[in-house]
Amino acid sequence: MEQENTKVNKYERYKLRLSPYEFFPQIATLDFENLGDGDRYYLQDFGIFSADFLEDAFTLRVRVAAGRLTSQEFAHLAEIVSTYDLHIILTARAGLQLHGLDATNILEVFYQVNALGLTTWQSFGDNVRNIVCDVYDGVGEFCEIEVYPILMQMQERILKNPRYVGMLPRRISVGISGNRANVLSLFANDLYFALAQKGDIFGFNVYLGGKNSEMAQSADIFLQTSEVSDFFVAFIEAFFQHGSRGSRLKARLFYLLEEIGIEKFKAYIQIEYKKPFQNAGQTILEKAQFSECQRLKDGSYALCYQSDFARLNAAQMLGIAQYASEHHAHIRLGIDHNIYLLGLKEANTDFAPTHKNATILACAGSEYCPYSYWNIKDETSYLPLEKILEHRILVGFSGCAKGCARHQHSDIGLIGLRTSNFGNAEGGARVFLGAQHTKGKSVGRMIFSMVPLEHLHALLLLIIEMYEESGYEDFELYACEVLNTFSEDFLALWFLANLQSGKKVKLVPNENSTFAHEKSLLEKYFADLEMLNLIDEAFKTAISAECKRLWTI
Repeated sequence: MEQENTKVNKYERYKLRLSPYEFFPQIATLDFENLGDGDRYYLQDFGIFSADFLEDAFTLRVRVAAGRLTSQEFAHLAEIVSTYDLHIILTARAGLQLHGLDATNILEVFYQVNALGLTTWQSFGDNVRNIVCDVYDGVGEFCEIEVYPILMQMQERILKNPRYVGMLPRRISVGISGNRANVLSLFANDLYFALAQKGDIFGFNVYLGGKNSEMAQSADIFLQTSEVSDFFVAFIEAFFQHGSRGSRLKARLFYLLEEIGIEKFKAYIQIEYKKPFQNAGQTILEKAQFSECQRLKDGSYALCYQSDFARLNAAQMLGIAQYASEHHAHIRLGIDHNIYLLGLKEANTDFAPTHKNATILACAGSEYCPYSYWNIKDETSYLPLEKILEHRILVGFSGCAKGCARHQHSDIGLIGLRTSNFGNAEGGARVFLGAQHTKGKSVGRMIFSMVPLEHLHALLLLIIEMYEESGYEDFELYACEVLNTFSEDFLALWFLANLQSGKKVKLVPNENSTFAHEKSLLEKYFADLEMLNLIDEAFKTAISAECKRLWTI
């Protein structure tokens, strides 16, 4: 591990004194009512953590490889949830979190869950987090390569490896897909193996440096299926040796690539990988719409069981397990917070719940996360849910800037905020639009820095209705060909002008992206609005004034 001891952060000093792997045997003898800071740090590497403001309340995060569970495993988890009166949250990495544990029962539940054949190791902390793939891996009509065996090879090589358990400079997220079309994009991962073709060979192109606010970038490397696992270990070793162990805020892979460049980091990987790299092939990705009951390539069906914004209770879990068992179905957790039942003989949605939010990702919220500004799962009432469902618009709803709902990888992205800019308004959202997420071209742009919750529904409804007027059948394509041809500030003022006037003036692709042209459009359609008098050499003054005019309580 390359580091200067005087410059490492406090977590690195813990690692220098005792590795998490060496700490693990102590778990059995810990007094969970009197844990030290070091104990709490090490426990994260095994899926046990607690919020700073609720030190006696514990959460257990379960790592579910590829999101695959048997009906028996799901039923046993449900029994644990029922016995201990816990809450279940589905994670954006196709895993589970058990909330409501305390010092008296966290250890016994930890042992029970790990005895099921599941694991909590490396589900949190400075680790390779749960490796994700598309929920239709191996069975969907778009599948070219089943990646589950490769994923399991990668996991086996790091999961309980003393060198890597909790010892990376920062967390690493990994995605792999052998599908031409995925339910959700995987470009938010630090490392993404995307389906690609070179000549007549299907394999994977490598993308590096993604995170919730950035798209992973091409490393110009093509791998055959037999090469992925070795490359993965070489990548982890290179990051282990050369990643930053100073400021935690700058320790993610993205910042290392920003500092040294992708070619230098590739050279570090090459030292460990040893074989020469092939240049990238053609990435194979296309847009597709998936139905609630999706036909699979063997003629069977998969039912998307939509959760209550990632929430589940024991009764629901037992019902799902029983239904899967009776119908000989396989259970898979999606990174979209939904549960999929695969292998059904008929296209039957009778078992589907009443929740209709398949394209909305909502983070854990303030009920379960200390970083979230508000209880996001209950405040989804501020969204025009019916319109979002009708057009299958992808919405990422994050409770803070950490972005666990991948808001900048969505058609419409939201971050929860608190502000006093609009009088007594306590909660609001930052609004992002226009991510080109399917093929990883660009993240969404911030259009509004703050919209009070009371006015969020009206704004989003207007945006969607203007999209309806455009004639486009896909919001991502509309954003690419229309919204993204205008500046962010113009779009903000355009939406505000429509809100104030009660109009819905359709935007068409902008072929003249100058400030003067954008200003002329506002003057053409909204000449009677006073806010135009506040436009000088930029739109910002007018935006600020109009926001306060419309939204101050």
